[in-house]
Amino acid sequence: MEKQTHLTRTLKLPQVILFGLAYMAPMIVFGTYGVLTETTHGMVPTAYIVALAAMLFTAYSYGKMVKAFPKSGSAYTYTRKSIHPHLGFMIGWAVLLDYIFLPMVIWLIGAVYLNTAFPSIPSWGWIIGFILITSIINVVSVKMTSNVNILMMVFQLLVVAIFIALCISDVVTGTGAHSLFSSSPFYNSHASLSYILAGASIACYSFLGFDAVTTMSEETIQPEKTLPSAIFLITFIGGILFVLSSYVLHLVQPGYLHFKNIDSAAFEIAKQVGGNLFSAIFLAGLIIAQFASGVAAQASGARLLYAMGRDNVLPVKIFGYINSKTKTPIIDIVIIGIIALFALKMDVTTSTSFVNFGAFLTFIFVNIDVIFFYYIRGKQRSGKNFLLYLLIPLIGALLDFGLFINLDKNAKILGCIWAAIGLIYLVFLTKGFKQEPPEMEFESAENAAEVPLVNIEKHFI
Repeated sequence: MEKQTHLTRTLKLPQVILFGLAYMAPMIVFGTYGVLTETTHGMVPTAYIVALAAMLFTAYSYGKMVKAFPKSGSAYTYTRKSIHPHLGFMIGWAVLLDYIFLPMVIWLIGAVYLNTAFPSIPSWGWIIGFILITSIINVVSVKMTSNVNILMMVFQLLVVAIFIALCISDVVTGTGAHSLFSSSPFYNSHASLSYILAGASIACYSFLGFDAVTTMSEETIQPEKTLPSAIFLITFIGGILFVLSSYVLHLVQPGYLHFKNIDSAAFEIAKQVGGNLFSAIFLAGLIIAQFASGVAAQASGARLLYAMGRDNVLPVKIFGYINSKTKTPIIDIVIIGIIALFALKMDVTTSTSFVNFGAFLTFIFVNIDVIFFYYIRGKQRSGKNFLLYLLIPLIGALLDFGLFINLDKNAKILGCIWAAIGLIYLVFLTKGFKQEPPEMEFESAENAAEVPLVNIEKHFI
């Protein structure tokens, strides 16, 4: 008898939203607060508001495309089917950038905070430690369950809530900004649109993963209705949380020049408002979130490389290898770990912007895909369709492009090099554009190795 392969549709909107929020990892707002306050000259909440606006428009477009392609949830698929296979390949190449470099960013942020708490151990020691431990875990295929994810998300939200409460208490008792209501987090004498846009380009890192629930279409009741709503609500709830958190942090420490280590500014604020006990709890929460996310991000990146090797998009003998004993793609796991060593030479600002380079490219084209699929090819142009399928996604694409061009300079250089490599590889695969590129089954990567996709902190589009 043939084995049943269909998943049971049991998930409703609340469960899908909880999964999406866990996927985003709420505590990441603290991980990047320092670089954001320096980049924006203290206007972090404003940067998050700008980022939220861009992400809400993009979430809308994801919702429209997941209706058209409910089983894939891939920006690569949307562009391939809506515009052209060759362009779709390049978007897939941008997605690959996120997959294989995301662990580097996760481990770098964790190492920065651990180095602040334990300065006798250099950051490079923590980075190498993260890489070795997570690689071993992924090689031996230790599985994490969805229940662990829920517990971790609850713990993170609890730490966030306590942090916000302590910040409010600190302000009320007379320190910080001396008032719970202030315009200084949103606008000050150093205000500049360029500062805000540059900050918003980094702030979008906190949102990456809002579309992760598209992978749950076969387990969701009425996915064509539930998933678009979930994507939008996850983005909105996450954005409000990020704005509120950055607002109260600014009230406690309005200046951005008074931190000992700007990359770990939130840890210093945690110690100020909660003493050694809460700062230890805060550090534990952040590192647990970073560690679990690093494990899952490395596992998912390795699965994607394996799937691409299996489908002959990458050399099958290397990337399509599965160890017969552990049933895991060991070579791919090691490759992700080696790539993460770039963290030894990068800072938080450049590394997050580098990952955002690929993310913004995909966001831009998801918005454009809506225009091509519905408005141009589908000819849905009358009445409200002009608003739904042209104006709204066009605004989303323009907002994403505005943030894209304000990325860190070094990240843009590295991103362009990555895109150039992809273009050269595309020419090779298609024999000079004479044939279509192999189709990458991004969604099939979910089954490419034993470790399940769980609590991946930041995106996979």
